[in-house]
Amino acid sequence: MSEAPLPEAPEKIRCDACPVMCYIAPGQTGACDRYANEAGRITRTDPVILLSHALEGGARIVPFAVRDWDGAPVPADSFVTGIGSGTTYPDYKPAPFIVSSRIDGADMVTVVTEAIFSYCGVKVKIDTDRFLGHEGAKVRVQGEVIGHVCTAEYGSQMLSLGGVHHLTGGSKAEGRITCDALLRLCNGEAVEMVVDHGSSVIVQAGQPPIVDGVPERRMRVGCGSATIGMFAVQWQGLVDEVVVVDDHITGVVSEHQAGKVLGWPPTGIRIKGHRSTPGRYFKVSEPGLGWGGTKLTDPLEILGEWNPKKGARPGLTLLMVSTTGEEFAYYVLDEALQPQRRDLPDALRTSVELIDENCEASLCTVLFMGGAGGSLRAGVTRNPVRLTRSVQGRVTRLTSGGAECYVWPGGGITFMVDVTRLPKGAFGYVPTPALVAPLEFTLARADYIAMGGHEDSIRTVDQTLAEGGEYPTAASVQPWPRR
Repeated sequence: MSEAPLPEAPEKIRCDACPVMCYIAPGQTGACDRYANEAGRITRTDPVILLSHALEGGARIVPFAVRDWDGAPVPADSFVTGIGSGTTYPDYKPAPFIVSSRIDGADMVTVVTEAIFSYCGVKVKIDTDRFLGHEGAKVRVQGEVIGHVCTAEYGSQMLSLGGVHHLTGGSKAEGRITCDALLRLCNGEAVEMVVDHGSSVIVQAGQPPIVDGVPERRMRVGCGSATIGMFAVQWQGLVDEVVVVDDHITGVVSEHQAGKVLGWPPTGIRIKGHRSTPGRYFKVSEPGLGWGGTKLTDPLEILGEWNPKKGARPGLTLLMVSTTGEEFAYYVLDEALQPQRRDLPDALRTSVELIDENCEASLCTVLFMGGAGGSLRAGVTRNPVRLTRSVQGRVTRLTSGGAECYVWPGGGITFMVDVTRLPKGAFGYVPTPALVAPLEFTLARADYIAMGGHEDSIRTVDQTLAEGGEYPTAASVQPWPRR
């Protein structure tokens, strides 16, 4: 007896929206969760996002999705973003949306796409006085190296994360974990990372860092020397000596130029550290989680013997304070010229509170950085170098999800954008691994046509909303395996 014929198996369609080239079954999405097989066609799963000013007040920017459009007239200032638009890969074809508009009486064109970035990373600015790690130290997530510590910039410490070598140049685990960490950071999620020979830190854009389990509250007002310069006049007549403890530059008011200008008498104090210019000391302690970013829990450790020949005397008063005002102590020299701790006088408490008031809130800032060169430019113009020159010449305005970008000088289109200025969930990924970021190139229609732009693909906003966008594919078919 012959077997009954097998029913026709549903056919997979090959998606060429990225180099992974997934075969997607009907009703399923590819590995990126961004493209799906819908009734035998490859379609983008997320809606295109438009931006418009709020109706009330006119200042707040409001995102809304194309799929939520009810057919009503759209606001005249609507701006089509690259979020949810789809990509130009492989880049011989025009960008998914090339939208005409009229801005202040001028005919404009905005070319909208989602760009795939293997050459990308994030720059993280962490406002904290705590020690995170030495410059060049490796930064790890789940044990994999995803970047390194850069420089300390006043009250902030910088991390450089990602890049093509971490994404594609190491092990599969390194690339996967790097891509995941970058994606979560760019989409405003918290990521825990560990610095070699340093601290554990949880970073989330727009939130205070959590260092070794402790949420940070303040970044420092300045180094110890700068704090002396700002507040020396506040202490004059209230205390005999002030030391502002700092990992980088510890300040001593009686020796500092600010004190000299005010006529501050010498006190015979001695600081253990590398003396720089008068009143400024380097390396009073190793960096750590204590006073002023040092390892100190007892600030008296940085003091040597007091010199009575240079002004030290019983009863001399001393204020020691950190660069955030969070740590402070008040002392009086006894008969043996040893500092004895006393309660802080109310008159000095005001000055300590002033330091605290002048410290800004601790915050994590995440900037996405990518090189928008390569072949994605072919989705804008048939002569890609003209787009580069137009962006560099500021003829073309580059935005990411509607947010302003900083474009680096020099070759290519290398840009940075603050991820908190984009609508939520603006970034995606492909499993190559690489990040996907929205881009919009806006310029005068005449300039666009002159650079060799895809004139036949220009549509109005209304046409874009009415017709939508479908990812064009050759619909390569791969049948399900049969037994």
